[in-house]
Amino acid sequence: MKIAIVVLADIETHEALGRAVNAMVTALDCKEAGDDVQLIFDGGGTRWPPVLADEDHQAHDLYTRIEDTVRGACSYCADAFESTEDLKAMGVELLDEYKRHPSFRRLMADGYQIVTF
Repeated sequence: MKIAIVVLADIETHEALGRAVNAMVTALDCKEAGDDVQLIFDGGGTRWPPVLADEDHQAHDLYTRIEDTVRGACSYCADAFESTEDLKAMGVELLDEYKRHPSFRRLMADGYQIVTF
């Protein structure tokens, strides 16, 4: 299977943490099954990678297990949510395939199913 998982949830609430964790658990499930999986951070979700990279964060261990599935973060949204510099420092690719956003159309054309959190 080809699956693109998109994290849109911002970092500010307990519910948002649940969405980010569910996205990562889904990525891990797909990865372990041998699927072609890509995790994309978009919208407020562009703020997650630096938070999850913190070794003291409760979801850090899960993040390290799926970090290789991270395709990148929306370039436009990273600027809008002031996370561009942190993402660059981490080596997270800034996606700008369509007007500074990732191209979900391209992913669908390439046969990916898109799941959002």
